[in-house]
Amino acid sequence: MNQIRFGTDGWRGRIAADYTFANVRRCAQGFANYLQEQGHQGEWIVVGYDKRFGSEDFAAACAEVLAGNGLKVWLTQGATPTPVIAYAVVERGARGAINITASHNPPHDNGFKVRDPNGGAIAPEGLKQIEAAIPESEEDVRRMPFAQAIERDHVRVFDPAPAYKQHLRELIDLQPIKDAGLTVLVDAMWGNGAGWFSDLLGGGRTKVIEIHNTRNPSFPEMARPEPIQPNVDAGLAAALAQRADVLIITDGDADRLGLGDENGQFVDQLRVYGLLALYLLDVRGQRGPIVRTLSTTSMLDKLGELYAVPVYQTGVGFKYIAPKMMETGALIGGEESGGYAFRGHVPERDGILSGLYILDMMCRLDKKPSELIELLFTKVGPHYYDRVDRTFDGARRDEIRQGILTANPQTIGGLKMLGLDTTDGFKFNLEGGAWLLIRFSGTEPIIRVYCEVHQQERVEAVLEDGLKLAGLE
Repeated sequence: MNQIRFGTDGWRGRIAADYTFANVRRCAQGFANYLQEQGHQGEWIVVGYDKRFGSEDFAAACAEVLAGNGLKVWLTQGATPTPVIAYAVVERGARGAINITASHNPPHDNGFKVRDPNGGAIAPEGLKQIEAAIPESEEDVRRMPFAQAIERDHVRVFDPAPAYKQHLRELIDLQPIKDAGLTVLVDAMWGNGAGWFSDLLGGGRTKVIEIHNTRNPSFPEMARPEPIQPNVDAGLAAALAQRADVLIITDGDADRLGLGDENGQFVDQLRVYGLLALYLLDVRGQRGPIVRTLSTTSMLDKLGELYAVPVYQTGVGFKYIAPKMMETGALIGGEESGGYAFRGHVPERDGILSGLYILDMMCRLDKKPSELIELLFTKVGPHYYDRVDRTFDGARRDEIRQGILTANPQTIGGLKMLGLDTTDGFKFNLEGGAWLLIRFSGTEPIIRVYCEVHQQERVEAVLEDGLKLAGLE
């Protein structure tokens, strides 16, 4: 049996290679052991899943293991968005959750995520304990056959949607959006976000058009269900053809938001985060801390200064963001990948609520997405972002890391280097608030090179220097 390690957000593997029923059961046993060590015998756990190949069967396998360990299971009746699973933990008073999803990974992958009693990601120290509790062999896994678990009331199948939808209606008044007469194109990326916006916004003048809204684990028209270019290009083209006012994109498990404007142009995730923070602070007049990863926008720091709220920086991943949100009572938390969480909800990414907040901002200000960006830039100045992902030979990891550490560049992309932050990866802080980040993916053999600058013409030069620093150019 191979050793299982949790990355940025859980464990992911290639189906039928390392992601097997045996290994999924081992993970479930590790989580059961962890819960029992914490004194939570006999408590309830939510188990949910996405639309990837075999996800419902892997979820049932987890339910069997939890039941075999004396725990009780709320099993979702169908493929369910990650934020809905997270809210169900709170609504049902459960001890935590297992979510079978590989989120935005390629079609051949699946994954295993765990959540805490708040519906949020478990902090790194907890994940280490779960890893340590995973047995080396499937022979050490305890199971109760699924039919028997149902019969003995150790597993209950339920629909988490009604409670979640009611909660959304408490967070946001949907009627003005329904009445606005917008044309909203929704790209569900063949995933769990299908049908949600149509259901929530139906019955008014606003028209919701969905694409990629059936189950297809091969994810046609995109390399993976990740809401960044070029995966969103088909959606952008469809939005332009339909003369949509906005394109809302949710990733495979619907915990991330992508956005396209009325001109068929992609709005990057950093600008979306800036818009969501501005919406809460300015449009709704709320106040509270902002939590951001070191890989997301410095626009948040400027908004923090402007509205007199603190901004906290964390490592990459909601395993850092969620605990910090709980600690600080944050108004909003988010990351560069398009995941945003909100106070009064659960400390978990929610692509559905994020999309509704953007639509509400459009309605309240009577502005199209491109006009919202112009408004944001009047507050914080222009910001330009891009990212390059490159695969690499894992055997070179230490060599690459050492090369970056010892490079000591004086300038990057023509901008003076001010300092190096190694909290999570290698973040080069540049003059004028610009930055370059080089970081190893926590789930795949990929190096990500990101940058944010204030002059669009500098983006390419900064990224090129980043690739050279990583020995990839």
